Amino acid sequence: MSPLPAPLSSADSATLEQVRRLARQLDTSIRLPGGLRIGWDAVLGLVPAVGDWAGALLSSYIVLQAARLGASREVLLRMVGNVAVEALVGAVPFLGDVFDAAWRANVRNVRLLENHLAAPTATQRASQAWVLGVVLLLVALMALAMTLAVLTWSALASWVSQT
Repeated sequence: MSPLPAPLSSADSATLEQVRRLARQLDTSIRLPGGLRIGWDAVLGLVPAVGDWAGALLSSYIVLQAARLGASREVLLRMVGNVAVEALVGAVPFLGDVFDAAWRANVRNVRLLENHLAAPTATQRASQAWVLGVVLLLVALMALAMTLAVLTWSALASWVSQT
């Protein structure tokens, strides 16, 4: 049985409320026709080249505050992963902007932080599994890329030797 988490100090409670407000501003503060909600992060993403990086910079503030509040390394890695996915996919013109509005990395990260503060051990275990899954996926993608490179070079060498 894990010990109950310590109650937050008033300063930490204020910090948690501040990151909640920032996440809402970045991910859900603008209501569109039809009830769809987006935030300023999606709007910033419309600015070519710098918009997604500006959004990632604002999102990193939430991650930094989570570290200050004592989030585990695994939870922080997961939060950084959420921001990285949003920034990288968000950099793809148009489709990335749609993804940006749907992914909502900041709201996800605040939820992770709240879960960690409420049940640190369970959240850390879930985050460890997520980080392991991401690492395995990256290894598989690298193996696939290497295989495709070898096959391409082999086909090219075969074609050159026939001519």
